[in-house]
Amino acid sequence: MTAGLFEGQYVWHPAADDLRLARACVDIRAGRYFGAREILQEARGDHGVRAHRSLVLASEAADSDLAERWLAEEPGREAALLWARVAVLRAVRAADGGDSRAEALGRIAVAACDRAAEAAPDDPTPWSAKLTLARLQQPRDPAPQGLLTAPPGPWRLFSHILRLDPWNREGHHRFLSFFFPRHGGEANASWDVAAFLSQRAPASSPLRLLPLVALVDGYNADSLLAERTWEQPQWKATALSVYRNWLPHVAGYRFTPVLDLAYLAHALHMAQCAFEARAVFTAMGPYASRMPWSAFGDPEEQLNKARRACGLPVPDAP
Repeated sequence: MTAGLFEGQYVWHPAADDLRLARACVDIRAGRYFGAREILQEARGDHGVRAHRSLVLASEAADSDLAERWLAEEPGREAALLWARVAVLRAVRAADGGDSRAEALGRIAVAACDRAAEAAPDDPTPWSAKLTLARLQQPRDPAPQGLLTAPPGPWRLFSHILRLDPWNREGHHRFLSFFFPRHGGEANASWDVAAFLSQRAPASSPLRLLPLVALVDGYNADSLLAERTWEQPQWKATALSVYRNWLPHVAGYRFTPVLDLAYLAHALHMAQCAFEARAVFTAMGPYASRMPWSAFGDPEEQLNKARRACGLPVPDAP
């Protein structure tokens, strides 16, 4: 994988340079699911790609009846997975919006995840989708030894995902997000869990980024010297370690890992490591994600600011 060159405009679509995914998204908007079926079948052996593709496809299908229609016309593991993704997305949206249907939609989503898991017992993706619902259900499993804060949470469900795929990216991120302050958790617990999970992962794993993800979620612009946080030795060292040990592997990825690269670029920029941040932005090419930039203001403005600080071009003003 080699990201394209930046040619004056950002590409915000989450499909990025997965062109087959981008085409399948167009098909879904036109009411067709055949492209989605093909690319999910092709990704059966790659948990990361299957998770990402199914999530992006669900975001396109959530406001239509395509997932239900596909499941009725061609029941199978791919249709069941998209239905689970769509059902979870609808349940979370309803809960966040205070919709009176949230509880019923949550039950539907749990049943959809269970159906997808039964259809593909070796696939961790339905379980990661189910983990998304944990913040609505608030399970209180006891934490394992090794965490200072010992926060209760969906540890049993997370453990099942790890048995299927020990370094499953989505499972780790979904689990960490359960402890975010915006989901009812505490910042100290979030950082503790992020450190615990990242230290288990290989040095070359993108899971080493988890502490930086937790740091963004816990950001408080009103705290003293908030924007200088990333310059503190522990956070700067974390970012530089990921830069040295993970970034060289990105060239071998099937598709550009835009979100992970964005978190790394942001951390390096905030830590005043312009040389390293420039290399990460270059690896991203024209592709952009709204997080982590949207946590600090308008995402395009924040991204432009960071790129300018690294001496890189930004889109021309309209």
